[in-house]
Amino acid sequence: MKKTSFLLFFILIDFVLYAQDPIALKYGNQISADSLKNYVFKLASKEFEGRETGKLGQKLAADYIAQHFKSSGCKPIVNNTYFQQIPLFEKKSTVSYLYINGKYYEFLKDFYFFPGFDDSLIQAGSFSFLGYGISDSLYDDFKNQQVKGKVLMVLSGEPMDAQGNYLVSGNKNQSEWSRRWRKKPDFMASLKPALVLIVLDSIQNNINSLRHSIESPTIQLSDKKTNEKKAVVLYISKQMADEMLISSGKSIEALKTKIQRNARSEFFENPMKIKFKVSHGTQMNTATNVLGFVEGSDSVLKKEIVVVTAHYDHLGKSDVTFFPGADDDASGTSAVMELARVFSLAAKQGNGLKRSILFMTVAGEEKGLLGSEYFTDHPIIPLNQFITDLNIDMIGRLDEKHASNENYVYIIGSNKLSKDLHQLSEETNRKYTNLDLDYTYNDPADPNRFYYRSDHYNFAKNNIPVIFYFNGVHQDYHKSSDTPEKILINKVKKISTLVFHTAWEIANRQQSIQLD
Repeated sequence: MKKTSFLLFFILIDFVLYAQDPIALKYGNQISADSLKNYVFKLASKEFEGRETGKLGQKLAADYIAQHFKSSGCKPIVNNTYFQQIPLFEKKSTVSYLYINGKYYEFLKDFYFFPGFDDSLIQAGSFSFLGYGISDSLYDDFKNQQVKGKVLMVLSGEPMDAQGNYLVSGNKNQSEWSRRWRKKPDFMASLKPALVLIVLDSIQNNINSLRHSIESPTIQLSDKKTNEKKAVVLYISKQMADEMLISSGKSIEALKTKIQRNARSEFFENPMKIKFKVSHGTQMNTATNVLGFVEGSDSVLKKEIVVVTAHYDHLGKSDVTFFPGADDDASGTSAVMELARVFSLAAKQGNGLKRSILFMTVAGEEKGLLGSEYFTDHPIIPLNQFITDLNIDMIGRLDEKHASNENYVYIIGSNKLSKDLHQLSEETNRKYTNLDLDYTYNDPADPNRFYYRSDHYNFAKNNIPVIFYFNGVHQDYHKSSDTPEKILINKVKKISTLVFHTAWEIANRQQSIQLD
């Protein structure tokens, strides 16, 4: 009898904790796969030209989203419009040249660089070869070396020993010096060299795949322009590097072999006349965050706001390439649009939320989270009224880890500021969707640093609890092949349903989400 009583007790507790709200279930079931598909195909169409921040296609997409918010019944809250204008400062390289011992080397053939540093004229009489440009506990190219003000040449990637183990990790696994492409140039920049030359084995492949990023202007918020001087980093061809090494009697392959054989760094100075110049043109521009508001029904609690975000910008187009950005992030933007429609419908039918909800699609994410940064710096509503941000970025595809399992979503950040939010997320999923919640990228040691790479982070910086919904990267990430027909609409629908019920629970419960 006792065992039966205990079993019935726990069944009753489970029923109470995880009983579904019939009204929430009614509106959660309104989320439409057909609607989501229509939004994705529209946003990823050539009509919107890849939605690059500040360009015509992004502004056309903003109009489309705003019209959807209006027709759904969301209120405008920015001077009776759905738009928050973002003032931008653009800087694009207009002149660059590189001479080595009087020989001219050609941009986008022998070398390339990403925009971002200031106008520069660099002249030097030598360069320093410094191995792989790595400083780590098991392998250090910078030990006892002073590099400030020098021209450095380093190899891309990281060294291995004769057994095929990486010297940095001590095993067969690459370290973050390879996995995080910014780690090496950022670290070297902190040492303030005059110029960094990173040698690539196949430069043309990089130029072909990265040309749009190389040629696009650098964009900053106009009120955040900085005079901070950034290191000049050039990526150069192996052929060019070998030509620079001829006078020393060395070659790139010989240096790689020597480092591998000795399992330690290689350093030497090489006399050489080097002259590099880059100049920029600048202009002002604007982009747009699009906001739709559904006011809460409780006279007190409606002052507390749940914000649901996604970025609708992408990489744009060039003369020969169009970047649809179907997964990144037409998928997340479509979820926000559909949630706006469903929550507005509930409010119209007298079943609205106690708290208010703000739906916001932001621009500038691909340029450095600019739209969400501008909003949190210039909030339409005081930030202390926001209790949670639910951010949706790439929910329409599968990554390699889950190639045979569509029923998953990465959850990032849910427990960073609020265990209460994390617990609510878990319970909501168990009640309504039963997705596999993967917390791999929630690890503070995650080398991908996804927690810092989407728009929720600007809310988290302001002590607002967040959840980031994400499906991971795939072979079409940031490529022209990220097309709408590849989107798994039922996956988008299921994750949208989880976000819906999470927002419903947060906005209707008696107690606000508690910060730790």
